[in-house]
Amino acid sequence: MNREELIEAVTKEVLAVLSGSADPDAECEGACAAHSPDKVRNIVANGADRVSYQGNGSDVPLDLAKFIDHTLLKPDATADDIDLLCAEAKDYGFAAVCVNPAWVKRAAVNLKGTKVRVASVVGFPFGATTSDIKALETRRVLRDGAREIDMVINIGALKSGQYDHVRDDIAKVADACHEVGALTKVIIETSLLDDEEKVMASHLAKEAKADYVKTSTGFAGGGATVHDVLLMRETVGPDMGVKASGGVRNREDAEEMIAAGATRIGASAGISIVTGGTSSEQY
Repeated sequence: MNREELIEAVTKEVLAVLSGSADPDAECEGACAAHSPDKVRNIVANGADRVSYQGNGSDVPLDLAKFIDHTLLKPDATADDIDLLCAEAKDYGFAAVCVNPAWVKRAAVNLKGTKVRVASVVGFPFGATTSDIKALETRRVLRDGAREIDMVINIGALKSGQYDHVRDDIAKVADACHEVGALTKVIIETSLLDDEEKVMASHLAKEAKADYVKTSTGFAGGGATVHDVLLMRETVGPDMGVKASGGVRNREDAEEMIAAGATRIGASAGISIVTGGTSSEQY
């Protein structure tokens, strides 16, 4: 089973679960996410040589800045740090800055009149806030000037099989964003999920009409991998954004993620990425 067949099989069974049409007595063609998670994991493991970096380096653009969300989410970030982040984003032409909600208004003032967008985080970093609070937080940071929202899913609900809740949780934030033309990026926290759960989370984000699915917060260990970006890209298809975040520290890392299907990179090491340096910074 090649990579495309694997993802098609897993997604087919995920759709059956969501629609309630999965037949627990039926024979599975390929992988049965509906009632045989072990089979899915075994197929993924056995196909690991194919679910890997397949990108063509010649397809990766030379100018990586427009792919990067220049990120500072550390709890001890100061006003001066935010000002510097914004100045760097303007100088290098990054797609956006990503800051905690308390700094959105300051970042928006710094970046007024530029093409750099302000992104902020909602339900961050655990995703365990209630849906109503996530929607309220979203509307507040949008009023303050954010135009991109990176929200964390309810990870525990996903792992509990509460798929309707997860979809509705995402939809509340996506709806609030779309009211003002803002983008929604859905953080699924890949380091805490198995491959079946990553496919399910990505599919739910697509169903909820989010604009991007995103790998990681950077605060739960692990980070973006080529394997996860490929899995997410194949699940959501060609039209939805995929953001690789957490542990992308140099140009080679970024190029591999883009070649695998990422359309945005979240990194505190944005300058190192575009200048060819190396950074140990995470977020």
